[in-house]
Amino acid sequence: HDRELLTLHMSIETITPNKFAIIVEDIVRKKRCNYIDAIVIYCTENQIDPSTTKSMINKQLKEKIAYEAQKLNLMKEKVAKLPI
Repeated sequence: HDRELLTLHMSIETITPNKFAIIVEDIVRKKRCNYIDAIVIYCTENQIDPSTTKSMINKQLKEKIAYEAQKLNLMKEKVAKLPI
């Protein structure tokens, strides 16, 4: 069991922010969900605490999440809209 957890922990560290963004984008497309939900889905499927993904989120993904959060009224400050 400990070896399984170590393997999971090591695999999360080997995913680069750019690769993580690609994985999240793929989940968004396949499951037709938003970015926040896609990250939660990824974490659930891989038994990862979502709070550990902070270092894996690159600038582009962060901007998309911020825009989405603003649309859902989850943020106090308004962010510039992305040219999508």
